Amino acid sequence: MEFEYWWLLALPLFFAFGWVAKRAYIKQLLNEASAMPAAYFKGLNFLIKEQHDKALEAFDEAVQINSESLELNFALGSLFRLRGEIDRAIHLHNNLLERPQLSDVQRYAIMAELAQDYLKAGLFDRAEALFLALRASPGYHQPALRSLLDIFIRERDWVRAIETAADLEKQSGVSFRREIAQFHCELAMEAIAAAGNDAARKHLQQALAINPECVRANLMLGDMQVSAGNRPAAIEIWKRIEQQKPQSLGLAASRLLENHVALEKTGEGLALLKTWMEKYDLPSILGIIYEATLKHEGAAAAAQLARAELTRKPSLNILDRLLQAREIEVGSEARDIGLVKKTVTHFLGNTRSYCCGQCGFRARQYYWQCPGCNHWESFPPEPREQALR
Repeated sequence: MEFEYWWLLALPLFFAFGWVAKRAYIKQLLNEASAMPAAYFKGLNFLIKEQHDKALEAFDEAVQINSESLELNFALGSLFRLRGEIDRAIHLHNNLLERPQLSDVQRYAIMAELAQDYLKAGLFDRAEALFLALRASPGYHQPALRSLLDIFIRERDWVRAIETAADLEKQSGVSFRREIAQFHCELAMEAIAAAGNDAARKHLQQALAINPECVRANLMLGDMQVSAGNRPAAIEIWKRIEQQKPQSLGLAASRLLENHVALEKTGEGLALLKTWMEKYDLPSILGIIYEATLKHEGAAAAAQLARAELTRKPSLNILDRLLQAREIEVGSEARDIGLVKKTVTHFLGNTRSYCCGQCGFRARQYYWQCPGCNHWESFPPEPREQALR
């Protein structure tokens, strides 16, 4: 392509057009800023300083000056929610919805704010109705589905939760197979409570089909076999967890050993647990092995086990077990050992806990759904020992 020299003459004209456009844009921004009440900027300043009471007063003043601004009303409504004044937020957003000649975009925006108000207030039926309506808007479709999923989980409506999660997975491309499998496990629990074992088994099989790594489904299937009197089948089901998530074997260890003992195969059960402990380094299994060894093989064997593990990996919990075994082993001469153990136990306290990987919530027992943030399978299957301060 040949170079056209007249382009050189046009370059200054292009620069001039750009300069004029830039000036016009800056002027527009200045006009918009000057149209905002001074109270608006005072409110922003208070928000930055986290002085919510003063920010609320400032935004309330700004809305009184410019009541037509949806943005100012939304900011005020958000502050009402933040302070827990849900009634005022609902009243504000309902009044906005009654305005004549709202565009579809404005109406959907107000509905979204009002739905959040209802959700915060625990009025799930009203929030659900608004979120269902918001699905018609492309801009709110996915957020509405996420909020609906949260509502169905809180209401324990697992069937609708499954449908919504599947729809959300299709729309967003984000996998929800872990959550959907958990919903099927919840349905299985309800079926078991209603003596519907066939339905429960079907839900658990669906959970494994959707998420082959669903440890909970195999734990429950094994429990169902125990209830039916088939302990060997239960043991075989729990062994499958090694192929799913080896780090979760601690969740099945006590069940597995208990049923080996019931079948008079204690040695076989202990050997299997020791293999898992050595192979995958699972402290929770060590505790189960120690208690079983102390009960079935005596204090000397338990002390030897704790001593070997303490040599390999120092731990106050293991030291506490060693002192327990030694106290039993030496009998009447155990006064000093007993005092040492009592001191260690006192300072040790409850140092082992499960910690949510999402919000940091700590619990002494394992939860499939975090009570703090409601995430599913966010707890590591092994409790962690906290360092003493």
